[in-house]
Amino acid sequence: MIEVKGLTKQYGSHTAVSDLTFTVDNGQIYGLLGPNGAGKTTTMNIITGCLAATAGQVSIDGHDIFEEPEAAKRLIGYLPEMPPLYQDMTPKEYLEFVARAKGVKTADLSEQLLQVIQITQIAEVQNRLNKNLSKGYKQRVGIAQALLGDPEIIILDEPTVGLDPKQIIEIRSLIKTLGKTHTVILSSHILSEVRAICDSIMILSNGKLVASDTPENLERLFAGSSTMELTVKASREEAQQAFLTVSGLSQIEYAPGKSAGFLDITLSYAKATAPAEEIFFAFCRLQLPILKMTETHVSLEDIFIELTSEKENAPQLLEEVKTEKGERA
Repeated sequence: MIEVKGLTKQYGSHTAVSDLTFTVDNGQIYGLLGPNGAGKTTTMNIITGCLAATAGQVSIDGHDIFEEPEAAKRLIGYLPEMPPLYQDMTPKEYLEFVARAKGVKTADLSEQLLQVIQITQIAEVQNRLNKNLSKGYKQRVGIAQALLGDPEIIILDEPTVGLDPKQIIEIRSLIKTLGKTHTVILSSHILSEVRAICDSIMILSNGKLVASDTPENLERLFAGSSTMELTVKASREEAQQAFLTVSGLSQIEYAPGKSAGFLDITLSYAKATAPAEEIFFAFCRLQLPILKMTETHVSLEDIFIELTSEKENAPQLLEEVKTEKGERA
């Protein structure tokens, strides 16, 4: 549906986007993830035809966004980070204005307005002035205008920024609903949001694409080892004896517990090992009580920090991880 090849955008000596190449397929929700200044908004503005590129190509269902802008833009609905609302219009007036600007036929106008108002659940505020709406409702009106014209692709730039927790949940639910009938791309630097909503993610850092995959695949790819935290009623010598019968442990660290006679233990092991049962029964055989056993695995947050902190080396880092995994297999 969307093909981006060698996309670059420079502002003087500053390169905001550098040689981006990726493909967006139909019927999925994509998350464009990255820290502030990573190039997410610039990329979206170029894809939607709002900004010219320094170099590269963007194709929307076979239409070049630079060569055939009208045909390409008909396929896209766009919500910028700040919803482009006319404050002295009501949502209904504003949506009718946008629909006519998008070329929606008069015969279809009423039906389309009713449809987007119902989908975004703004019926109760459709006759209030936009300037009097809450931030959450303004976002909904912004999404409604993006849906007008029945575009196949919906692009949302930071759709939940500035919302309260209840509004965030509502907008996320709305985006999931849109994903059933549209291809959706949303940008965010909120990792939990991307993890909860998106089928695939693309991570940008320093204007470069450093990862592109499903959240599950990325977590699996980087999951070289896992850790476990234990609190046991035992001496260090007794714990060491228990661990003699447990296989696959790569590192064990001991620290005094908060109470006398207790020991805090942190251990590392290969992801595929899963030694929890072995550890439990090893301590049971020695009648050593385990008060806490907590496993931790690599998360999207860990991956994000690792890839975006190594700005220049992140693409190479991902390739090294892939190569290492292939060698293990």
